[in-house]
Amino acid sequence: MSGAAAEGVGGGAITHRRVLAIALPIVLSNATIPLLGMVDTGVVGQLGRAEPIGAVGIGAVILTTLYWVFGFLRMGTSGLVAQARGAGDAAASGAHLLRALAIGVAAGVALIILQGPLVAAAFRLSPASAEVEALARQYLAIRIWGAPATIAMYALTGWLIAVERTRGILAVQMLVNAVNILLDLWFVLGLGLGVPGVAWATLAAEWSGAALALWFARAAIRGGLRAGGLWARHHVVRLLRVNGDIMIRSVLLQAAFTSFMFLGAGQGDLPLAANQVLLQFVSITAFALDGVAFAAEALVGQAVGAKRPGMVRRASVLSSQWAAAGAVLLSLAFAVGGGALIDLLTTSPEVREVARIYLPWMILMPVVGVAGWMLDGIFIGATLTRQMRNAMVLSVAIFFAAVIVLTPPFANHGLWMSLLLLNLARAVAMWRLYPQAEAAAR
Repeated sequence: MSGAAAEGVGGGAITHRRVLAIALPIVLSNATIPLLGMVDTGVVGQLGRAEPIGAVGIGAVILTTLYWVFGFLRMGTSGLVAQARGAGDAAASGAHLLRALAIGVAAGVALIILQGPLVAAAFRLSPASAEVEALARQYLAIRIWGAPATIAMYALTGWLIAVERTRGILAVQMLVNAVNILLDLWFVLGLGLGVPGVAWATLAAEWSGAALALWFARAAIRGGLRAGGLWARHHVVRLLRVNGDIMIRSVLLQAAFTSFMFLGAGQGDLPLAANQVLLQFVSITAFALDGVAFAAEALVGQAVGAKRPGMVRRASVLSSQWAAAGAVLLSLAFAVGGGALIDLLTTSPEVREVARIYLPWMILMPVVGVAGWMLDGIFIGATLTRQMRNAMVLSVAIFFAAVIVLTPPFANHGLWMSLLLLNLARAVAMWRLYPQAEAAAR
């Protein structure tokens, strides 16, 4: 490769070594994020009944749905900060973070204030049994107080990715996991607090992680406060445009996942519990592959900011090669050890048996979903948010059409087939638009 082609942006040349230096801490961090759900599920699974598993699962899905409405803060912050870094504008980097943090804290406070009607609306959509709903309400009443910390963490994570401080992300996640695991074991198995104990443990973990991330970003926050025009019209308009598109995209994606969980609940407590166990496989896949996609966000964003279309292609190709390899390894791991993982997550013989029926879908998920996850990262870095939004509109429409067609004859198998089709559809839709990512750097 020529010297001109090898020249990179931000931190130097874009090489396999640089991709891995960014991606590996993120992969390790994101691969451990499902530990929060797995430990919660595994601890209540030791109670030997399906209802606590289902309650934690449906409560977590409701909160994830509410929080990921604001998931645009991570994605939008990552793209905007990466482009500012590529352009060599450090002050803009801190200002983008501050705007996102302000939105995150305000959103978290709003969710706490509105928790009553929001939870009531969620359970009107859910046909879960009375016992599952009662336990889930206890869980939600505690967990909602972590909303400001959790939503603010999206902005902080996006900033850390964009500036390639991914070891900080790993440190934050390790702290969160340690606090969650220790308190889960103490509160649930030691003190016998049951489902509320799981909620208290997760709440403490969320606030601990946010505090550490804020400390990592303290210099950027101070720089952003000193920057002029923090709320200038053109900055706010761009912020609203980018984040508005991503918010719509996130709402649509969460609508699909929430519908998946609620439709599973409509088939009975055992399918609901089995789906919750198997969704931990999906979480492992998404978070592990997203780690490489986050590296693409940083490198593509910096290339766009530096006006280097050739570097956009190189960042996209190198990161996608590593993601494809990771997807194959995950599928193999699920094929070999999927049954053992199910057994770790629950001691209920009935839930174990039902979960094994649907395990083949988990084996397919990584290799089918990898292209969509990688293209998400590329488009976020290039801030092609309108295109992401439109691709998701099409994909979610295909998902719901598939649910209507496939669920009556195939029941829970039809739900998993529909989820697989959603990932395939968004990959195809964005692949057709990829040339616009390179064009954004011209």
